Amino acid sequence: MALTITGLSKTYPNGVKALKNLSLTIGNNMFGLLGPNGAGKSTLMRTVATLQDPDSGTIFLDDIDVLKDKNTVRKLLGYLPQEFGVYPKLSALDTLNHLAVLKGVTRSSERKDMVDALLKQTNLWDARKKALHTYSGGMKQRFGIAQALIANPKLIIVDEPTAGLDPAERNRFLNLLSSIASNVTVILSTHIVEDVRELCARMAIISNGEVLLEGAPAESLDALKGRVWSKVVRSDAELLELEKSLQVISTHLLGGLHEVRVFATASPGEGFKSVESGLEDVYFLNLARQAKN
Repeated sequence: MALTITGLSKTYPNGVKALKNLSLTIGNNMFGLLGPNGAGKSTLMRTVATLQDPDSGTIFLDDIDVLKDKNTVRKLLGYLPQEFGVYPKLSALDTLNHLAVLKGVTRSSERKDMVDALLKQTNLWDARKKALHTYSGGMKQRFGIAQALIANPKLIIVDEPTAGLDPAERNRFLNLLSSIASNVTVILSTHIVEDVRELCARMAIISNGEVLLEGAPAESLDALKGRVWSKVVRSDAELLELEKSLQVISTHLLGGLHEVRVFATASPGEGFKSVESGLEDVYFLNLARQAKN
């Protein structure tokens, strides 16, 4: 199913403009929504998930008006918010059964088959009778995906799902997401560049409520090929001069010194070497360009 977002704007009562005339088209694939904290990602996800209304704009899921036909959308939606509550003393098995009833799966045999399959798919079968408050962070996130998959949704939204996970649990979670994305539309909202690079066929970068870039990660990387240069600088003064005269993408500490990455069509000067571009360069370059405007 295609999700078409057009001219979406949202300003909160405190004056924060979370979304500014934002438009996106998301097809039947894993779509990465990449941006820093406070970019407007969670506002956009809550709006698509029918949890709040925008000030203006439209959202259509194929021919379904998301803002007007919320009950229909909710039957097709699986949602894993950044922070989600559970009944801590209930087991995963009992909680999924309860949530399946709320989702309209009333036949007990159908519900049992569905819940058992979800627990196995998310590798929680052996812990299905344990209370949810005993779960590790990674197990809770996998449970979050299990509840989002109840009743075979056509659109799945996951908001910052790998934040705080250790590397092993992060890999396990990303593999799980990848396995379900072939049949449904999945929106992965995150500030972690690696998650988008590893999973998503298409992506958008948003910041301050605006879309800075939309397209395939591979196309974005091709546009930077041969145009990213690196140099290690030995003083803060030298770094400051480079930031004044060149289009700096990012700086990283390397052995206590600053490695500077810059965007330039030709060598920016002595000491610079051409380096392979990465999606992180695409991300930081777009943020830097917005900050200068």
